[in-house]
Amino acid sequence: MTSARRGFLTGGTWCADYNRSISHWPGEDGLAELFEEERHGGGSSCNLALDMKRLDPSMPVETVGLVGDDDDGRYLKATAEAAGIDTRQMAITDAAATQFCDAYVSRKSHRRTHIFHAGTGALLTPDHFDFSTTRMRYLHLGLPGVHRTLDSPWHDEPNGWVAVLKKARAAGLETNLELASIEKSLMAALVAPCLPHLDFLIVNDMEIGAIAGVETVGAEATDRQACERAARIALERGAMKMVAVHCPAFAIAVTRDGETATLPPVAIPESEVLGANGAGDAFAAGMFYGIHEGWSMEQCLRLAHATAATSLRSISTTGAIVPWQECLALAERWGERAL
Repeated sequence: MTSARRGFLTGGTWCADYNRSISHWPGEDGLAELFEEERHGGGSSCNLALDMKRLDPSMPVETVGLVGDDDDGRYLKATAEAAGIDTRQMAITDAAATQFCDAYVSRKSHRRTHIFHAGTGALLTPDHFDFSTTRMRYLHLGLPGVHRTLDSPWHDEPNGWVAVLKKARAAGLETNLELASIEKSLMAALVAPCLPHLDFLIVNDMEIGAIAGVETVGAEATDRQACERAARIALERGAMKMVAVHCPAFAIAVTRDGETATLPPVAIPESEVLGANGAGDAFAAGMFYGIHEGWSMEQCLRLAHATAATSLRSISTTGAIVPWQECLALAERWGERAL
């Protein structure tokens, strides 16, 4: 029974992020100035695991991943262990280098550009996931599009993601799928067969549009009504209890029983913002912490916004996250933007 379970199991992308702060993102043959460079853990499995432990160090967190027998792999495993994450299912291989990502954050726009090397990520398979002994409540799985084997058909399943999700739910876990900024048609193709095996879906405005086949992002702004419509289409196509959509202008959550909540983002001062790398993972961490603790949907959205805003104070994905009470206090001090 899920009521006897507590905590989060994150599975999928563990990569070494080489975070670089630059003056702006140049066009081809262009030139930009580099200001900062830092190595941190990255990827959906890493980010949510670290975020959750920083929101609440007492929260049990386990992880499943595959890293190389190299300096980056040792760094990622040491980072997880230092945070108190159970790494018994973080496997090590000498068949490839640890997956890594060059993550550039523009000081001009605060937008991020990622260039990744698949490395060990291409070798991760459903067989690396063992749910037989875990007592965690939720599986946070990602990222479709950057794991070659999981993206491919697996035995009788349309892809490896479906195989993992089915295995997790059979073992009593509730499931969520984190997405990456890949080409829309590929995202839709990979995610569609996963929807019947998900309990939650927390995505951004572009991702929900790709999944539902709805234009959600215009030239000037994100269409809030289109996002809600797309979320309802996704609900109809899947087994989710709730779909949440976030973007810089708002967040909206809809449930299968018809409940809807919409909240504006936190008005973090421009002077506090260093980069948006990991903000989506931070939003998901805040949202899931509230869900885990039985909060109302509006309270969950409020902490999700607060955690995402707090994360903007670092060029790394997780470096600025603080305990959930402090996230909410910062958000209260900064106030809300208008919808």
